[in-house]
Amino acid sequence: MGRLALAGALALLAFGIQPAAAQPDAWPARPLRLIVPFPPGGAADVIARAVAAKLGERLGQSVVVENRPGAGTIVAAQAAAQAAPDGYTLSLATNGQLAINPALHAKLPYDPVKSFAPVGLVASTAFIIAVNAASPIQTLPQLIAEAKRQPGALAFTSCGNGTTCHLTGELLKAQAGVDMLHVPFAGSVQAITALLGNQVQVASDTVAILAPQIRAGKLRGLVVTSAQRSPVTPDVPSATEVGLPDLLAESWFGIVVPAATPPELVLRLNRELAAITQGSDVRDQFARLGVEPLQSTPEQFAKLIDSDIVKWGRVVRTAKVTAQ
Repeated sequence: MGRLALAGALALLAFGIQPAAAQPDAWPARPLRLIVPFPPGGAADVIARAVAAKLGERLGQSVVVENRPGAGTIVAAQAAAQAAPDGYTLSLATNGQLAINPALHAKLPYDPVKSFAPVGLVASTAFIIAVNAASPIQTLPQLIAEAKRQPGALAFTSCGNGTTCHLTGELLKAQAGVDMLHVPFAGSVQAITALLGNQVQVASDTVAILAPQIRAGKLRGLVVTSAQRSPVTPDVPSATEVGLPDLLAESWFGIVVPAATPPELVLRLNRELAAITQGSDVRDQFARLGVEPLQSTPEQFAKLIDSDIVKWGRVVRTAKVTAQ
């Protein structure tokens, strides 16, 4: 079912009108699985497990988290796209998976728009541009001035080539009109270790990753890529405050299902997700991670995917980023 057909069916359901297809009997009658495109232990995995636990309670069936890392989230996306559209397979999706990968790869084993039915957003986290606390650079304007004084001399690190961490750094370069050398690592831990060890001068990573190091006094945050300051790092100025109001970037997490999943199940799952992310225990857990709980309609989520495909595709082309 395409997005327009799904949107029409969801609209009918919103008014209590059943579409032609009969409602699946006794769903869910067995455990569900939630595919996660990252290994256990990271922020995405913690988000997924929190959602899975609460969703299982609300549906009366366990929701088993299935970690499927690999190939820059492509392995998980392919598995989710090829799953039976029966409401028993969900997938945690990110903008890296659905908006950046299509710009990096000429051919993917899934289509970010046609292969999935968006269910709803659950969380997001902004990014921080940071330096070592011992760095003489105190503010983002100072960083920009130094990068302009020595084009290509400063190195910024990220959690991997083509990731949202990387492209946020490229967005900064484009917005500020500077040149910095990108030094990717195979994950956030290695990237931040390099910054702490003064192997690189700048890092681009999420609030969830950098906030503990900033609070511990080991790193200095120069800007958070949002219109307002993050409550997790209240001393780090926002993009608006530093004079780069278009330096807006976030890593979002949402739930998608295979494209032909019955719309009544999509709508039911959306209602459950909204209730879960409104719960105080989940909101508190997300806050400790440095992520913001979200809720959306399937249509709003679909529009965000479409707009991010355009936004990050432009960044990839401008920076001439290629898959490695």
